[in-house]
Amino acid sequence: MSTAIASTTVVDRPSMESKRDYADDSINDSAHLPGSSDEVPLNTRPPLDYSSVGGFCSSIWRRFASIWTRRFVLSLLAGQVVSLCITCTNVTTTELVMRNWSLPTTQTFFLYFSLFVIYTPYTIYQYGFKGWGKMILKDGWKYFILAACDVEGNFLVVKAYEYTTLLSCMLLDAWAIPVCLFFCWVYMRPKYHWTQLLGIGICVGGLGMLVGSDKLTEKDWPALNRAKGDIFMIVGATLYGFTNATEEFFVRKSPLYEVVGQLGMWGTLINGIQAAGLEHNAMKTASWNGTTIGLLVAYTAAMFILYTVAPILYRMASSAYYNLSLLSSDFYGLLFGLFLFHYKPYWLYFVAFAVVISGLVIYFWHATPEEQGKLDPRAPEYVERRRVGNSGAVGQV
Repeated sequence: MSTAIASTTVVDRPSMESKRDYADDSINDSAHLPGSSDEVPLNTRPPLDYSSVGGFCSSIWRRFASIWTRRFVLSLLAGQVVSLCITCTNVTTTELVMRNWSLPTTQTFFLYFSLFVIYTPYTIYQYGFKGWGKMILKDGWKYFILAACDVEGNFLVVKAYEYTTLLSCMLLDAWAIPVCLFFCWVYMRPKYHWTQLLGIGICVGGLGMLVGSDKLTEKDWPALNRAKGDIFMIVGATLYGFTNATEEFFVRKSPLYEVVGQLGMWGTLINGIQAAGLEHNAMKTASWNGTTIGLLVAYTAAMFILYTVAPILYRMASSAYYNLSLLSSDFYGLLFGLFLFHYKPYWLYFVAFAVVISGLVIYFWHATPEEQGKLDPRAPEYVERRRVGNSGAVGQV
């Protein structure tokens, strides 16, 4: 999931100052709130001591212990939640195809529609119809581009699996990581430390072990048209990296419900039109029954959780960290496969999972999650908020 938009710093007008208050929010950047009990200034990793072997070992331990803040632990757990959700979507999609139900665009329509009907009414409740309309007129074009890239990224990746091999898809999907890093740099200018690049390399090494495990256990399948499928996957991964970085940029500036609601609204329109144009005949011949509907509900629920947790993870860590977390999904796929497809566990899967988790820890060995980008979510200046004097400032969620 998922426009080089110029960043504009929003300054509250004096007349609005009395209307603002700050609620304690687990997804907010509490490290920057004055007086917070969890206040952690930037660049607070303990320095390494090279004066002696004992001092060096002690400083290594202090540095390692400093990583495990509440924010980092939540980021690590959230990353594994989205990784598990990705695995659930892969399993349900496989089951649907096995039951003669292969409509990739129609399948994701229910996701975007659920995001739309959940988050858009809450946005209207916060902004009012007039404010919501202003937001669409002024900023809707940004969300339209985000949704279009997200819809087509999902479509191309699913189509790639039909033409190329599983191993090619797994390797080429990692292309989203450097793309995401590049666009994060374009939007927010984070200063990547060499230890972060090392952490990325270790995570990708873990992915290589997972790919090797799939090769050794013969989970691959023959390619129908490898060149075509590889192109689909590269373009889809590029769109994934772009949309992840762009959505992170948006949610650091705007309320979550605004961004996710707009993604759902425009995604519903774009996806619905595409499904009607490409899959209207296939809808008639597809197998519609209770099992199919149940799998669609499970797929939509997993994707809904992913699209809700992902922007929270963008705020707590970064979209790059989100993409790295997804590299562990094949390990969870093994766990599902043990029960559903009777896979035999291969020892390298467990080593690969440990390597990926190690890379996620090393990613923040020097840098802190707070350094990945400024967090200042606010409702747009032009929105006259409906509720005044409530217990939470609009835009904090």
